[in-house]
Amino acid sequence: MTTHLILLAAGEGTRMKSDRAKALHEIGDAPMFVHALASADELSSGRRVIVVGHGGDAVADAARSLDDTILIARQEMQLGTAHAVGAAASALDGAEGDALVLYGDTPFIRPETLANMADARQAGADIVILGFEAEDPARYGRFITEGDTLLRIVEWKDATEEERAVQLCNSGVVMADVSVLMDLVEAVGNNNASEEYYLTDIIEIGRARGLTTRVVLCDEAETLGVNSRGDLARAEAIFQARRRAVLLNDGVTLVAPETVHLSFDTLIGRDAVIEPNVVFGPGVTVETGALIRAFCHLEGCHIGSGAIVGPFARLRTGAEVSNGAKVGNFVEMKNATLGEGAKANHLSYIGDADVGPRANIGAGTITCNYDGVFKHRTEIGEEAFIGSDTMLVAPVRVGAGAMTASGTVVTKDVPDGALAVGRTRQDNKLTFATRFFEKLRAAKAANGKG
Repeated sequence: MTTHLILLAAGEGTRMKSDRAKALHEIGDAPMFVHALASADELSSGRRVIVVGHGGDAVADAARSLDDTILIARQEMQLGTAHAVGAAASALDGAEGDALVLYGDTPFIRPETLANMADARQAGADIVILGFEAEDPARYGRFITEGDTLLRIVEWKDATEEERAVQLCNSGVVMADVSVLMDLVEAVGNNNASEEYYLTDIIEIGRARGLTTRVVLCDEAETLGVNSRGDLARAEAIFQARRRAVLLNDGVTLVAPETVHLSFDTLIGRDAVIEPNVVFGPGVTVETGALIRAFCHLEGCHIGSGAIVGPFARLRTGAEVSNGAKVGNFVEMKNATLGEGAKANHLSYIGDADVGPRANIGAGTITCNYDGVFKHRTEIGEEAFIGSDTMLVAPVRVGAGAMTASGTVVTKDVPDGALAVGRTRQDNKLTFATRFFEKLRAAKAANGKG
């Protein structure tokens, strides 16, 4: 059966003391709503609709940059969750199948949990809603049941003391036939303490129409909603702990797991070793058997099998470290490829460059890639030897097996096998240093500063 997704992302960042829409705040370097979308990837085969409100243009732009088929619905006034679902009606006009309602600030619902909800629909339940047993129910809506039947959901503001004592709570996640859901939402009123249109009211309305309801339970941790900076920090900690556990289970060595920061899309192959205090920004892939040494910062890069990076290396977007290559301490790479077995062991910047296999980049080497307006590329051939403190002024090519002398400024191509020397001739002025320092010390003593 086709399942369409309605993702409610209209929440404001007021409690987070932010001008940004709440759904845009990041966990694992990805906006919260991206996590919710990913949870439904395996299930949602139909249309995907994101309902936006405050900061809606920014949320819409972020969503479309991720997937330009995502539909955007606008909830101009925030009048409750049923009102938000109703805002998606036109985007789902003519759609057949089920609708799944998720929330942009609830990032941890597992795909397996959503699959359980789909199973309950297939088993005949007209409305399926996700619940959890809360250790501290606080201000959650409560499920009021009779045996296995869900009678209604009562919001905390409207609940009696007896109802508030119930520990079975509402996550807000709902699945039902699209047309049924929209009909029920249209019938929801706002006769409650908040004068809002609650999506939870569809249970009581549905039962009055003879519809069957079913509760699917999940762990409370899955339903964590992010409403404050404190919640965001807790969510980040949960995400990091889960991703580290997955990597360890998949055969990756994390020497000090609690010190490694992972992104939403970090991919690391088995038998890779990650030393302490490594930061993985978005878009990093590490192949099997690679070693990432301590205090590295990686983003938008690919590290080949058996490569060694760091310590204290920075790999930026477009960096490609090939199999068996080495990037040492205080080396930065951007939009550059280090060929198989090549080495840049220390104190170098390699930007907009192609370094051939088994080439050696000496300490202090810089590819001077930017002229103030345009970026230019440097090509270094296989088995070339770049001497320490070489400045490569792009666009320039150093041929295969060629060398540059230490301290050289390379401004024109170096043929294969050639040596490039581009520095001033050394002239030793005998006794100059002795006389110079004697003069300075005498002046210092005369000024009473000795």
